[in-house]
Amino acid sequence: MVFLKKLAAISTLLLGSTQAYENGLGLTPQMGWNSWNIYGCDINETIIIGAAEKIKELGLQDLGYEYIVMDDCYQLHERDNTTNKILADPEKFPNGIKHLADSIHDLGFKFGMYSSAGRYTCGGYPGSLHNEELDADTFADWGIDYLKYDNCYNEGNSGTAQISYKRYDKMAKALNATGRPIFYSLCQWGEDNVWNWGSTVSNSWRISGDIYDHFDRYDDRCPCESYECLGLQGYMCSMTNILEKAVPLGQKAGTGQGWNDLDSLEVGNGGMNYDEYVAHFTLWAILKSPLVLGNDVTNMTDEDLGIVKNAQIIEINQDLSAPAHRVWKKSVKGGSLQLFATTLSDETQIVAIFNSGDYEEDTELLFEDIFVDDLTMKNKSYSGKELWTNETSTFEDKISTSVKTHSIKIWKLTEAN
Repeated sequence: MVFLKKLAAISTLLLGSTQAYENGLGLTPQMGWNSWNIYGCDINETIIIGAAEKIKELGLQDLGYEYIVMDDCYQLHERDNTTNKILADPEKFPNGIKHLADSIHDLGFKFGMYSSAGRYTCGGYPGSLHNEELDADTFADWGIDYLKYDNCYNEGNSGTAQISYKRYDKMAKALNATGRPIFYSLCQWGEDNVWNWGSTVSNSWRISGDIYDHFDRYDDRCPCESYECLGLQGYMCSMTNILEKAVPLGQKAGTGQGWNDLDSLEVGNGGMNYDEYVAHFTLWAILKSPLVLGNDVTNMTDEDLGIVKNAQIIEINQDLSAPAHRVWKKSVKGGSLQLFATTLSDETQIVAIFNSGDYEEDTELLFEDIFVDDLTMKNKSYSGKELWTNETSTFEDKISTSVKTHSIKIWKLTEAN
């Protein structure tokens, strides 16, 4: 898988494709692990290195999970009195961040970390606003390969796309000036229509408030229920809440553009059941969201590990093709049925049906809907492999199926003889 990703990236460069944000990274959505969802501020050197070692042991590195991202709360509350540099907390990181980065690199991973485009980080530590060049140089000296850049305490430097753009562009220029390739991930919460300008300054951009480990729970702290919300995005956002915000924005993402970030994966954190986690992982993958684990990888069930190791689903996420689009959405009791489709770079067709409703649903997926962009394909026969069960069937004109509550089915269609 890693070889295929590298080969695809090289092929894209040879064809002359360039990133809108010119750092040569992000040709496919990033994959890895982030500490925040499971540990919050309770991080230290042992936890970060232990997670990397376990990801390697589990074979996840070989599938493309390459970034080990340390989130907020690694630093002291005050900058250095003499140099003004951010200082790592010596109790949490007694050997320093450079040693941590070197240890991660020695395991074959890339090392990511965190700051905020504000006076403080969300945890109340020094942010990088007004210190972009100094902090970028510090991060590069430490040997980081990835920066997650948050939006807390931004001193009112938001409210319009232009204001937010300038704030995030300053760090983009500072990172590039270091001469070190650093993947730049905006955590801008979907404010100020970041999907319209994020590609010009970054490799990925968050399109919503923080994810919450629940399938569809409403929470006033995540008040917006579509991408059209321009104000408070909040946090405690359920999986389906984020899905509704992300679906219309697929046209804003792709190789040469960058990626809509639906936030870290919750698989393994216990708030959803198996079918719900399968749907969560599949939807994030086909919408080309970054696949960044957010769980305790040292304590995973076989079921949860099987979800995040599904190479066929990961292959869709890492393919040089457009994010899936939603063909239709039909109301059912307690939710909806949603049909998604996309064509991969080898011309095979991906079809997925997602049931967010309260009951199992029978449905027909018509080829005239699936192939709406090329109706010459609708009269052909297809061999379809369901990518979770590996069952293969032959289809003509339509796919007739049933979908359990809170679950998804996904097929890869190839032309039959």
